[in-house]
Amino acid sequence: MLPLHTAPSYRAWNRALRYICKRGVLFSFLLFTFSSGLNAAPENSAITLTQAVQRTLSENPSLAVFPYRYAALEAQAKAAQLRPGYELSVDAENIAGSGAFSGLNAAELTIALSSVIEMGDKRSARKGVAYGNRSILYAQQQVESLSLLGEVTRRYVEVLAAQALVELAKDAAQLANDSLRIVEKRAKAGATPEAEVKRAQAATEQAKLALLAEQQRLSYLKVALSALWGVTTPDFEVAEGDLFQFGNDVEFEVLLAKVKRNPAIDIFATQARLKEAEVRLARTQSRADITWSLGVRRMQESDDTALVAGFSVPLSAGKRNSGAVSTALAEQHEVSVQREVTLLDLHTQLFRAFHNRKQAITTVTTLRTAIIPALKEALVETQAAYQRGRYGYLDYVSARQELLSAERTQIEAAAAALTYGAEIEQLTAEPLASTQYGEDSTFSGTAQ
Repeated sequence: MLPLHTAPSYRAWNRALRYICKRGVLFSFLLFTFSSGLNAAPENSAITLTQAVQRTLSENPSLAVFPYRYAALEAQAKAAQLRPGYELSVDAENIAGSGAFSGLNAAELTIALSSVIEMGDKRSARKGVAYGNRSILYAQQQVESLSLLGEVTRRYVEVLAAQALVELAKDAAQLANDSLRIVEKRAKAGATPEAEVKRAQAATEQAKLALLAEQQRLSYLKVALSALWGVTTPDFEVAEGDLFQFGNDVEFEVLLAKVKRNPAIDIFATQARLKEAEVRLARTQSRADITWSLGVRRMQESDDTALVAGFSVPLSAGKRNSGAVSTALAEQHEVSVQREVTLLDLHTQLFRAFHNRKQAITTVTTLRTAIIPALKEALVETQAAYQRGRYGYLDYVSARQELLSAERTQIEAAAAALTYGAEIEQLTAEPLASTQYGEDSTFSGTAQ
């Protein structure tokens, strides 16, 4: 395969990428939090969403095919512009026969040039279909890029959440160790039965297993993220970003208006223009072409020459082509129906993502401001009371597990809020954050 910069349609490909960047399709609610990653390169062991997007757009195989598709369509467009070719024919009659027609004495030799006169402006109609196909490919590239950017963001959020869960599992393991020391101390003082020590030891080992499981899951998610730019072994250790920065709130009606400008909807307008061109091309086929020929005939017997001219026109071309015209018209009407169906689907997706995002943000806010602080205070008080013998072991363990469960729910809700935000940005093709990225942005530098 040729390198990307040697592909015949690299300029068209580059224009499409610049369009995506100018439309603000970079999922900026996470980039908004990368103050260190936007203006300075991170450490070798870290990666930012900016870099993940850059590498995916430049190296993902699903986008690498578009330059070659552009090249194929450009070749088709050149072919569509060609006029009918000329044919040279040579006919020899009355040769190698019998009697008077033996040998070449009575031969008649005709040399003629022939071609076709296209009626109904067929050449212009072919060009319209060729350009329409190129516009369709351009729109498909935008949709594919949006989908890929959304996938990058979702996988990046999964890595961020997994990193937070690993840290939470470490805290849980540390809490389990602290609990074991407290239980062992009370057991030595005769205030706790040996069975509670065994249970605390088991809880400590379970916490270690949970930490190992979270670490393994994080490793897998890193591989899944790296696969988007064709790397099987991740070359980063940490994904940078704030899991609890959600961007701006926008009214649903405003987002819905933006959805109608989504490339997935724009593609139907392009398809409609293509179908119009196909209908026009089908109708031109109802106009019969004229085949003409002009040549010279030589009669060997009389040593005379004469001009030969002729033309032919197929009959009933319009009736024979009526089926093709009806098919093209039906496909043209189908596009408008498909557009309405897609709009309804996008409305449903946006409604679900919008309200689920709001619910997730509310959950995170409530957990951070009310539930988790209360559970932390309760754990401290329960631990002190357990050490004094006022509470039992189960009370202490329950207080610890309630806090860990709330913190895990907070991380999962934050990841859900970011994921739904990415879905909204993919549907609207615009970022939720209002921050604009200038020349200092590492991504904007690639779009120039």
